[in-house]
Amino acid sequence: MTAVISNWSHDNQERAKRIIASYPEKRSALMPLLYIASLEHAYVSDDAMREVAELTGITPVQVQSVASFYTMFKRGGVGDYLVSVCTSISCYLGGADDVLAAVESSIGDVAGEAAAERPITVEHVECIGACGGAPAVQVNYELIEGVTPEKAVALIKWLTATRPEVILTDEMQQLFGGRRSFEWGSTDSEGAVRPIPAFGPYGSVGGGSVGGGSAGR
Repeated sequence: MTAVISNWSHDNQERAKRIIASYPEKRSALMPLLYIASLEHAYVSDDAMREVAELTGITPVQVQSVASFYTMFKRGGVGDYLVSVCTSISCYLGGADDVLAAVESSIGDVAGEAAAERPITVEHVECIGACGGAPAVQVNYELIEGVTPEKAVALIKWLTATRPEVILTDEMQQLFGGRRSFEWGSTDSEGAVRPIPAFGPYGSVGGGSVGGGSAGR
């Protein structure tokens, strides 16, 4: 019988059951369950790691060894919006440090310091695969290419003022982006609703209106 975590939402309990049932060994479901724990708690807390350990039949230390390796599993609280500025070589040469400084000064935060009580958390990250559109920035893992320091400031002001419920990469690219790696395909009207990567089957995707601004919080 599949274990459940009683303090998880019903939807996340059901997702956890389906995930575990899809693997021949429960422990193989570790990373998807860490994602669900992030969706439930907004980050992978010590309690969340103990919960995932209970579901998979392994120790909390084994869970921690995986959660601490992958940077997208946050170990501390973040705001509603996680702004990730790429500082790898292509973005660095394109002025990413200036973009990062502009973001930091706009929100009064320091990269790498999570602040759950604030709406926006900033971090610097390694390559996010948009070298041709450097400098590149993500908000809740939704991409913007060709960002300047001035556009970065405008982005922070927009997030603070409008508090969009859904983060749409096409909308942000139109408002705050510049040169792209390549011409994007059709417009995507779905995006992230939490500061974790959007993934439809796990309930972390929402719809919005590109160009008209997504609904405010």
